[in-house]
Amino acid sequence: MQFFIPKTEAIFKEEIKKSQFITYIRHTEGMKQAKAFWAEIRTLHPNARHHCWASIAGAPNDSQQYGFSDDGEPSGTAGKPMLNYLLGSQLGEVSAVVVRYSGGILLGTGGLVRAYGNGVHQALALIEKTCKILRKSYRLQCDYHQFHSLQHLIAHWDIEILEQQFGEGVHLVIGINPTELSKIEQEITERFNGKLILQAVE
Repeated sequence: MQFFIPKTEAIFKEEIKKSQFITYIRHTEGMKQAKAFWAEIRTLHPNARHHCWASIAGAPNDSQQYGFSDDGEPSGTAGKPMLNYLLGSQLGEVSAVVVRYSGGILLGTGGLVRAYGNGVHQALALIEKTCKILRKSYRLQCDYHQFHSLQHLIAHWDIEILEQQFGEGVHLVIGINPTELSKIEQEITERFNGKLILQAVE
């Protein structure tokens, strides 16, 4: 499985009826990082009236990883519209925090929805993206005379080396795109005459 994630951060500032809105977008892996990001921005703006946030902490289609908060704004006027724009971006592992310094003029529920949503929309347009591949980990052991050939196979299939130890032989933990697993297993079997076997890391 693969999806796009933010490669860079972005900040977008906008003033609406004397209220200042500052939107921050960042790559966050997991809800723990997402909440730490919110806490960081809250510390950065201790005098702001609201610190609303929304996050897709995992893959874009994993609704268990969605989260948002209106942080004192009327229910449904901040966190949810922010999340809707994140969902529309098709990004995963992304969080947005919008800080509001109130200017004393009421914006109304419609105005708040537009302000918070547009902040995320504009900030998303400023970031660069990169593709993330969710890989499954496997152990693999080979002799030294097999290692050079194995390195070529690893490079060809864009396999990620997570760990490698050199002792009596070479012990590897590698990350493989699950959609390519059967082809990789077949090539390993053919290239090394069935002597190398992938073992899934539980």
